[in-house]
Amino acid sequence: MTTRIGITGAAGRMGRTLVEAIALAGGELQLTAAIERPESSFLGADSGELAGQGRNGVPVVGALAEVIDRIDVLIDFTVPAATVANVAECARHNVAIVIGTTGFTPEQQAHIDRASGQVAICKASNFSTGVNLCFQLLDMAARVLGDDVDIEVYEAHHRHKIDAPSGTALSMGHVVANALGRDLDKVAVYGREGQTGARSRETIGFATVRAGDIVGDHTVTFAADGERVEITHKASSRMSFARGAVRAAAWLAGRPAGLYDMQDVLGLKKLQA
Repeated sequence: MTTRIGITGAAGRMGRTLVEAIALAGGELQLTAAIERPESSFLGADSGELAGQGRNGVPVVGALAEVIDRIDVLIDFTVPAATVANVAECARHNVAIVIGTTGFTPEQQAHIDRASGQVAICKASNFSTGVNLCFQLLDMAARVLGDDVDIEVYEAHHRHKIDAPSGTALSMGHVVANALGRDLDKVAVYGREGQTGARSRETIGFATVRAGDIVGDHTVTFAADGERVEITHKASSRMSFARGAVRAAAWLAGRPAGLYDMQDVLGLKKLQA
């Protein structure tokens, strides 16, 4: 059975990569809708040509409402306000949605949580298979090394990224904090300056870099006296995220209402049982 997929932000960097990923996936996955902002200069353009894949016959439109009846799953890597509006539209029409947007406020997240009672939603800070494997490794490292190490999270992204720290970095911090029984909201330190004093052992520090065209680098350091363990993931192409999101869309189609994540898609939660 064919799964019909729509993409929001289809003319952007990630949107074009998603169009390409669907074309490469083939099989029973079909791109049937490409959406951009109403004021976009790309309205009417062929989404396949924009992605460098040749004509696919799917024009870029300016509103999800125009094409909502043509899709089974929407993939959304845009901005929080747009994503929340798209979630509401999908919930009204029983269309599943894959969310790669990060930087939601608590109120915006609450809207998504409520919508998951009506429709299937897969939301993740990172759709890379490698990153989700790193989450498992971080949980293991934190439980083994315990309170005998200092923990620091480093992340770097391109100059256009608008939220900091990245959603992936925060997810890594939450994984480590939960494994150690800590509340990340209470122990996180986002940057240091001046005379900060000695480091508290329970602190989890975050360092952020925004520069050039860096796709995404993440490293978590567990540093003890005399040795340190570092778990690193480096993305060299957005295709790693796009493939994961398309995989999530295929998995999500036909699922009952609920809030899922990439750990569900990859079956990694079974390893935690």
